[in-house]
Amino acid sequence: MEAHALTIRLTNKVEFPFLVLLISGGHCLLALVRGVSDFLLLGKSLDIAPGDMLDKVARRLSLIKHPECSTMSGGKAIEHLAKQGNKLHFDFRPPMQRTKNCDFSFSGLQHVIDRTITQKEKEEGIEKGQLLSSAADIAAAVQHTTACHIAKRTHRAILFCKQRNLLSESNAVLVVSGGVASNLYIRKALEIITNATQCTLLCPPPRLCTDNGIMIAWNGIERLRAGLGILYDTEGIRYEPKCPLGVDISKEVGEAAIKVPRLKMKI
Repeated sequence: MEAHALTIRLTNKVEFPFLVLLISGGHCLLALVRGVSDFLLLGKSLDIAPGDMLDKVARRLSLIKHPECSTMSGGKAIEHLAKQGNKLHFDFRPPMQRTKNCDFSFSGLQHVIDRTITQKEKEEGIEKGQLLSSAADIAAAVQHTTACHIAKRTHRAILFCKQRNLLSESNAVLVVSGGVASNLYIRKALEIITNATQCTLLCPPPRLCTDNGIMIAWNGIERLRAGLGILYDTEGIRYEPKCPLGVDISKEVGEAAIKVPRLKMKI
């Protein structure tokens, strides 16, 4: 996660502090990056990640059987098919609309979509595993709802950081990284937010958005330059499968209960 957050400094001249949104198949979080190893965690997914949800919806829709999507990953298939659909044909509500923090949730939305697909299969008289005629409309609605949820939580994070003087009022930067950051529809939703808050939106190139060795190497270079966490003897070191990112201030963000202005998501 730390490597994802710092990758943008390999391709762009970005000074600390900046806000990072990490959205992938395994992670979803918002953090303020104050230094190479100095992070404030503003919010995270309480259940599954957006990339995981999009992959599961694609499998439930059997998009691997769609002639245009058979070689694509689940998330890419959803993005591709959504271009042909009408997002207004299904009313999927963004999660946690009344919860004024920066956490995310996608499992409830996935269950609603599963029930909708099951209902449409009954209406069309087809078995599970067959392609629905409304698959493109479902894909468009799912993508739009996901984008709106991510955008609103990110909007609140920007407002919180600016209110607390954690980000510059005039020169704030939002970095979006992770596999889902390559979704252009979600990027456009985030552009609406950054334009409204006078922020600059930056994304690493797609080849550096997914997990890769380059970003790990760059993280090492950043730490070496800063003289942080460089070990010359690994004896007695304890390894853990998961490591928390920085200091968790998500409770403080929730207590601030910042109301986000309504923006039209014309994408």
